[in-house]
Amino acid sequence: MYDVIVVGGGPAGLTAALYAARAGKDVLVLEGESTGGQINFSPLVDNYPGLPGMSGSQFAQTLTQQAVDQGVHIRPEAVTFLRTQGELVELTTEKGRYTSTALVLATGVSHRKLGLEGEDELIGAGISYCAVCDGAFYQDRPVAVVGGGDTALQEALFLSARCSHVTLIHRRDLFRGEHRLVEQLRERDNVTFLLSHRVEELLRNEDGLTGLRLADLKTAEKKELAVEGLFVAVGQEPRSELFANLVMTDDNGYFLAGEDCATSLPGVFAAGDCRVKSVRQLTTAVGDGAVAGLAASHYVDEHRS
Repeated sequence: MYDVIVVGGGPAGLTAALYAARAGKDVLVLEGESTGGQINFSPLVDNYPGLPGMSGSQFAQTLTQQAVDQGVHIRPEAVTFLRTQGELVELTTEKGRYTSTALVLATGVSHRKLGLEGEDELIGAGISYCAVCDGAFYQDRPVAVVGGGDTALQEALFLSARCSHVTLIHRRDLFRGEHRLVEQLRERDNVTFLLSHRVEELLRNEDGLTGLRLADLKTAEKKELAVEGLFVAVGQEPRSELFANLVMTDDNGYFLAGEDCATSLPGVFAAGDCRVKSVRQLTTAVGDGAVAGLAASHYVDEHRS
């Protein structure tokens, strides 16, 4: 039995746990993967106020240790079931059951796939969703990146320092990411832009990916691009399915929670990228975490009196 349980050990979840623990609550964080979430895969966090030049993994390690030092319990367990027990919430994992008065959902998001035939089979054999994780496997080899946002641009920059050539493929005429990142890529002589193009087919042999079949969306021309690696950065999907039977979501699966982080279920709060919001950045994740952690603590106090 805990005062507050946090599902998800990313920046939002760890911040919520930190604030709840500082408010004197007994807090448990359940995280099925590694703490820190997707910020671990950012080679450089250069837009967090006051911490220029810190790596994502360093940020995650520091925040995790800070939470532990405040008495937060962290268990490497994935939640498999959620139900209410009167005014309490009960969560089940493969290792046990945990009950709390308040719950913070900071489940984050997962990478969206292209949906092409053979995509799943080629993961680890030419297809990746994380350049920081897998870029070293493609040292001095040609690769492509699909996407037009900040993540795609950052992936391409990271890979351009390691791979022989990087082709950046985007289905629109203009990139959605920061202009500064686009300009940095333009300065790299081993980076090519293919705008208004779409990947239509994955080419492979018995060893893995060998290339891509592309369509020019303006001329309908088809072409093939020889690459040994494809890094997909076309957006994200909320990890909310397990909890959607009790907590309301929008049509895209994001938890319906406002700036107070309160969901449709009393005592349950949503923080970070998994909730409906217009900006999903590290700064907004920790901001949500602070709000949700304090709101959960206040809810516990109300139900103790």
